[in-house]
Amino acid sequence: MAFGDSLTQGYGLPDAQGLVPQLDAWLKAEGIEVDLINGGVSGDTTAGGVARVDWSLTPDVDAMIVTLGGNDMLRGIDPSTARTNLRQVLETARSRDVAVLLVGMKALGNYGADYKAAFDSIYPELAQDFGTLYFENFFAGLGEDDPGQAGQYFQPDGLHPNAEGVTLIVEALGPFVVDLIKQAK
Repeated sequence: MAFGDSLTQGYGLPDAQGLVPQLDAWLKAEGIEVDLINGGVSGDTTAGGVARVDWSLTPDVDAMIVTLGGNDMLRGIDPSTARTNLRQVLETARSRDVAVLLVGMKALGNYGADYKAAFDSIYPELAQDFGTLYFENFFAGLGEDDPGQAGQYFQPDGLHPNAEGVTLIVEALGPFVVDLIKQAK
């Protein structure tokens, strides 16, 4: 299950161009057959993830990609709240023996350096605490070394990747998902 927000759900894109369909196609091209569930809900926060993780993890789900927190950051929600909520999501996955790939998000600088440091530390620390697989930054495939170049990979809202951006994200994320699938087996 790909468990997340609009970035997972495929906001603003035709169905076949969203993250889950592109990741599914990438895995198939690698010779990996899995049933990939789109558990993305546009606008979801980490609190929303906590509210739905229990019923989302049906017995047939043996692995979960967790990509939540972007909306918390955009709304300026206290990083300690986001951390607590993500911890609950990971605890639920652990209690169900579900392998997890935690996908990190990076805070923008508009809430200041302290907020950014507190938010950015959530993901690597929780991945270490829970022993989950970890992908440092959802947007890593878009050329974070030169953020000015990354604009071409976003929809006009500047928040959601376009189809080409999703393709690059999938190429970077895909090998980590392969590791998740191996771990789940």
